[in-house]
Amino acid sequence: MKPDRFLIYGAAFIIMGLSNSVIPILPELASPHNIEFGGYASSLLFSTYFLGALATMLPFGILADRFGNLRFIGFGVVMTAVSGLTILLSENLWILLISRFIEGSACGALFPAAFATLSKSNDPRRYIGEFTFLSNAGLAAGALLSGLLADTYLKSAILIFTFMAFILTLLLLLRRRELIDHPGIEQSSALPNSIGNLFRESCREIIELLGRSNSRIWLSSFLLNGAIGVLIAYYPDYSLGTLTKLQLGGSIASLYVCAMIASLLAGSFRVREKTIIRIGVIFSIFGALFAIKYPFLGFSSLGGGSGLATVGYALAAARVNADRGLVMGLFNTTIFAGLSLVPIVAGIFTGFLSFENLFIANGFILAGALMFKE
Repeated sequence: MKPDRFLIYGAAFIIMGLSNSVIPILPELASPHNIEFGGYASSLLFSTYFLGALATMLPFGILADRFGNLRFIGFGVVMTAVSGLTILLSENLWILLISRFIEGSACGALFPAAFATLSKSNDPRRYIGEFTFLSNAGLAAGALLSGLLADTYLKSAILIFTFMAFILTLLLLLRRRELIDHPGIEQSSALPNSIGNLFRESCREIIELLGRSNSRIWLSSFLLNGAIGVLIAYYPDYSLGTLTKLQLGGSIASLYVCAMIASLLAGSFRVREKTIIRIGVIFSIFGALFAIKYPFLGFSSLGGGSGLATVGYALAAARVNADRGLVMGLFNTTIFAGLSLVPIVAGIFTGFLSFENLFIANGFILAGALMFKE
């Protein structure tokens, strides 16, 4: 395996693993602050990560085109190590929220650069499938280890993935010369103007991309990941007292295990991206509804569907005629916009809707993605 792919795969596993280590223990992390913030403390801790990814995904994707993908992949690893250490050492809600935002920014640095690198390879379908597989493997491991080890030490999984992030940071130091002396980077005083022009041109391209017929793909991706975000954000509170931490962690982990398997299978399918997406969305709809009464079955179906659909979205985005970093930044922005914004909006309705009714509405909204023909 080439060093760049090893770094991308390792970063994907660790960054996503650390992000999900928090999910099964959200009620415990938020409980000291529930008097001041109510149920929003859990939602904020969940969503701030995705807000960090949302805020940085496009800017980092644009800058990765300019400064090199490898630099931003490395930047993501370093930010992950720093944020993980801070979460380990602090109990203050504001510090935890800032750390989660930095953790999300690390994801924002990784994903556009990684997808752009892999989409230029000689076998993008296979490598994007493998990247999606390892991303979901990290998410599954984070949720499962957190649920399994929470009774021993609440932040055990966070400790494990933070340690792994520091190991990968040390490996990056072996490539420091390559990271510093990247060819083709301007060193002149005109660099700020160059960056300004780059962002202005990119904004025009983004408007064009959003206005094209394939803009429905971006909206479909937003709805799918919004549905996932709502379930993951509110299921720990919904299942409190009915599921053990291990059962909760195992159910959430099943989402990512099935997404891993589905993403590998999608890499071997020789059918149109549109077909892969539609099959994935259908499985996801059933999963979002089944999870209300049957968490393991529901999360498994949702994971398998999302794994198929994500590969389909990525392959469709890779065909768009524009800078790869920009396109992949926009694609990943739709993912994290759904994961961050939809749970926050759903939180408005928790005051007068039961969690069960909220999840039913969530499934039917996702069904709207099937209405898109493009």
